[in-house]
Amino acid sequence: MYSLVQKFHSGWAYLVLLLLFVAAINAFIGYTSKKEFTQKDRKLALFALIATHLQLVIGLILYFVSPVGSSSLGQMKDASLRLTSLEHPLVNIIAIVLITIGWSKHKKAATSEAKFKSISWFYAIGLVLVLSRIPWNLWL
Repeated sequence: MYSLVQKFHSGWAYLVLLLLFVAAINAFIGYTSKKEFTQKDRKLALFALIATHLQLVIGLILYFVSPVGSSSLGQMKDASLRLTSLEHPLVNIIAIVLITIGWSKHKKAATSEAKFKSISWFYAIGLVLVLSRIPWNLWL
C-alpha cells in the first residue's frame, strides 16, 4: 500500500504544480490586463484548489503509513529525514492554507481586479512554497 500511495502522491504532484502555475499566471494576466473575471477563470482556480487539497489528503495518508514519515520526526540532524518528516509537510500545509485564503478572498471581492489579485498573489506564493520543499532527490 505504501508504494502505491507514494507513486500516486508523486504523480499527482505534477498535475498540482501545473494547475497552480496556470491558475497563478492566468490570474496575473487577468489582473494586469484588467479583463473581466469569467467562469473559466473561476473554474481554473477552483481546480487548482481541489487538486492541492487532494494532494494534502494523499500526503497525510502517506505521512502516517511511510517508514520515513512521522516515525523520523525527532531526527533533525539528518537533512533528508528532516525534509521528509518535518519541512515538506509543514511548508506544504502552509502553502495550501495560503492558496485557500486566496480562494476565499476572491469570493468576497467585488471587482474582477480584486478577484484576480487575490488569486494571483496567494496561488503564486503557495506555488513557490511548494516548489521550495519538494524532495527533488526522491522525486526525479
